[in-house]
Amino acid sequence: MKRRTVLIGIAALAIAGALGWRYGPGLMSPGPPAVHAAAAVPVTAGVAEAQDIPVYIQGLGTVQAFNTVNVRSRVDGQITKVFFKEGQDVKTGDPLFQIDPRPFQAALDQAKANKAKDQASLQGAQLDLQRYSKLLPSGFQTQQQYDQQKATVGQFQGAVQADQAQIDTTQLNLDYATVRSPIDGRTGQRLIDIGNYVQGTQNTNLVTVTQLRPVYVSFTLPQTELDPVRQANQNGELAVDAYGQDNKTLLSQGKLTLIDNQVDVATGTFHLRATFDNNDLRLWPGEFVNARLVLSTKKNAVTVPAETVMQGPDGAYVYVIKPDDTAERRAVTVAMTQEGRAVIGKGLAAGEHVVVEGQYRVTQGGKLQIRGGPGSNTDNVAQGSTQTTNQVAGSASEPTQ
Repeated sequence: MKRRTVLIGIAALAIAGALGWRYGPGLMSPGPPAVHAAAAVPVTAGVAEAQDIPVYIQGLGTVQAFNTVNVRSRVDGQITKVFFKEGQDVKTGDPLFQIDPRPFQAALDQAKANKAKDQASLQGAQLDLQRYSKLLPSGFQTQQQYDQQKATVGQFQGAVQADQAQIDTTQLNLDYATVRSPIDGRTGQRLIDIGNYVQGTQNTNLVTVTQLRPVYVSFTLPQTELDPVRQANQNGELAVDAYGQDNKTLLSQGKLTLIDNQVDVATGTFHLRATFDNNDLRLWPGEFVNARLVLSTKKNAVTVPAETVMQGPDGAYVYVIKPDDTAERRAVTVAMTQEGRAVIGKGLAAGEHVVVEGQYRVTQGGKLQIRGGPGSNTDNVAQGSTQTTNQVAGSASEPTQ
């Protein structure tokens, strides 16, 4: 019996020792409960910026050449020479093709010879007329003979004039035998080879010359934009920016030069045209571009990344980061959203820091753990956040006494 009591006591001490080793700090020295700080929500910060924001309307446009000419022959003949290379820039009057000039030169020589013959006959007739005029008073020549000779002089004068007209025509044909560029531009694909026979009466294209400086961009807008465009155009010349298919690459900048005088009833749109200098040849005829018609510019507009703005039952709002790294939910008015930036009409000032990412877990007054975002200016906020984070971590890790 005594031995049994001893064994029970030993077992009780062993159990107490085990509990003391496992739970000793908590059981042996009970104290006040630990205070755990609320976890800070990690967010990406940004800054509200003051920018000049263009207000524009965008439409799909097509680049059009300022001039395009299909070069054709005006005379008949065989192509004997080509003066250009495909894709070459040419000036007005530069030779492009040579048509065999020999038939035209021969016709010109013959016309000049006919004129020389008729001029000689005219001079003889004029001398006879002078003699007749001297003999007429003395009666050695009759009035009829004088009149006939005068008519003969007139006939030769007409013949000489006809000869000169023939010379002009044959000279023109000889000039046309050298086919020249009618405009400044760039040649396209050559459509005929040396040795081929062309006829002036046939509409056979030899080459196309396209003027690339300047160029047009034609685009359309919905008729609902007609009044704003007309009103803005009355205040001065409107700028048009041409962007690439990615809608990010600026190709060229031009001016609005045409608002069509009617609306297309079939599509409910109206036509516009802008002119671009295109000195760098960034625009190419037939190319599709995004045309942005700039109506005005908002000066010093407050902008934030578009994803910063949240929508709630009471409207749009953002989370502003306060100096103590807590969040303030603030209602804002969004004037417009453009190119990934929201233009804030009311509720936010330039320079204020806002939550750009992670705002779905943020609550009013909640603690924030700041992570700087691209383009953000949150050095001061980030520094305060680091201190706050360290304090929270320290309070959570201190052992309870």
